[in-house]
Amino acid sequence: MPALSSTMTEGKVVAWLKKPGDRVERGESVLVVESDKADMDVESFQEGFLAAVIVEAGGTAPVGDTIGLIVETEAEIAEVQAKAPKAPASSAPPAVAPAAPAAVAPAAAPAPAIPAPVVAAAPAAVPVAVAAPASSASGRVVASPRAKKLASQLGVDLGALRGSGPHGRIQADDVLAAKGQPNTVPWVAEGPGPAVASGGNGAVAAGNGAAPAPAGNAFGRPGESVAFNTLQNAVNRNMVASLAVPTFRVGYTITTTKLDAFYKQVKSKGVTMTALLAKAVAVTMARHPQVNAATSADGTAMVYPASINVAVAVAMEDGGLITPVLASADKTDIYALARNWADLVARARSKQLQPDEYSTGTFTLSNLGMFGVDRFDAILPPGTGAILAVAGSRPTVVASKDGSIRVANQMQVNLTCDHRVIYGADAAAFLKDLAQLIETSPESLAL
Repeated sequence: MPALSSTMTEGKVVAWLKKPGDRVERGESVLVVESDKADMDVESFQEGFLAAVIVEAGGTAPVGDTIGLIVETEAEIAEVQAKAPKAPASSAPPAVAPAAPAAVAPAAAPAPAIPAPVVAAAPAAVPVAVAAPASSASGRVVASPRAKKLASQLGVDLGALRGSGPHGRIQADDVLAAKGQPNTVPWVAEGPGPAVASGGNGAVAAGNGAAPAPAGNAFGRPGESVAFNTLQNAVNRNMVASLAVPTFRVGYTITTTKLDAFYKQVKSKGVTMTALLAKAVAVTMARHPQVNAATSADGTAMVYPASINVAVAVAMEDGGLITPVLASADKTDIYALARNWADLVARARSKQLQPDEYSTGTFTLSNLGMFGVDRFDAILPPGTGAILAVAGSRPTVVASKDGSIRVANQMQVNLTCDHRVIYGADAAAFLKDLAQLIETSPESLAL
C-alpha cells in the first residue's frame, strides 16, 4: 500500500456499487471513494460476498477504520450481519467486530492522497479507501452540493436528470443545462477577462483561493453555516501548514504586447494562454534550477527535482481548488502542452484526475487576471519552493528609455518563495529572464 498523505485524516463514501449479499469478484469495484481531490473506484482484494455495509454512502470515516465486511461464503453472511457494528451515515464508524481478523493491504489504494479506512472481511479483511457523495446503487439521487443548491433555486427536479459526473453524479452543469443556461462557474477562463480593458493576457485559471460565488450565491445563503467539504478541508490544512514556511515575495512588471500578439496567432491552433505562460515559466526555470528546488520534508536539505512540472491552480465548482500538473513543461512542445492542459482540466472538473496528475508539481502558477485583478500574493503550497501569482494585463502609459511616452499592455507578477531554498537574488534573476522572454521573443515558445 502506498504511503498515505499526512494531511488526510478521513474520507467520505461516495457510493456502494454492491449491496449486502452481492457476489464480489477479485479486482471488481465495490464502492466509490472520495479523496481530497478525486473520486475513485475501489476494487476488492479478494472474492467473496459483501456481508454488511457499516458506513453508508455520504458517511465519513477516519483513516484506518472499518466501513464494511466481506466474507468468503454466502453461508457466513447472516452471522456477520448479526455481529456487524452499525453507524449512522454522517458519523465515523466504530471499530471492526471482534470476529473479523486484522486487515490486509488494500487492493486499490491508488495514491498517496487517498484516505484508507478499510472494508474488513471475515475471515479475511479487505482494506479500501473511503469517499464522498456521487452516484448510488440504491437509486437515491446523488448530486454535488452546488448542483443541489442550483436545483433548488432554479426549480429543477434532480430525479429527472442524468448526471455527467463520475458514476452518474449530477453536476452543476447538468442543472444549468436542464434550464438551458450556460455554465456560470469560472472554472478556467481563456482569453481576456471581463474586467481587462486591454484584452491582454486574460486568464490562466481561477487560482489560489476560491473563485467568487456565481450569481445566486450557490455556496451558501445569508445566515447559513456551510461545512467545509473534503477538498476544502485538504486545502485548509495545506494553507495552515504553509504558515510554518519562511516566505518572501518579489514583484515584477512585464510588458505583454508581444505575448498578446503571439497568442492571437496560435489561439486558433488550440494554444491557450495557460499553456503559453506555463511554457514560458518552465523554459526560464530550466536556466534557474534553484527556483524549482524545495526544502526536504525533514528540513535538512535542498531537493532538486529531476523534471520541471508546472502546476496551475484551478477553482473547483464546489469550492476549493486543485492544481493539475503539466509534467516536463520545459521539454513539451506548446501544442502538446495545450492539449494536455485541456485534458487535465476536463478530468479535474469531473474529479477523474490521478493523484500524480495533481500532486507532483514542482512549481505553481496562479492567475486571477480574468477578474481584472491588477496584483495579488499567492500562498506557497507545501513541498514546493515557489509559486507565481499572475495578474491581468492592461494598457499602461510607459516611459521608454529615450524619454518618449507610449501605451503598452503590462501585467504584474509576484513570486512567493521559500527563503530556506531561494534567496532574493535567485527570485529577481528568474523574473528578469522571464520578463525578457515574454517581452522580446514569445514566439520562441512554439519552437
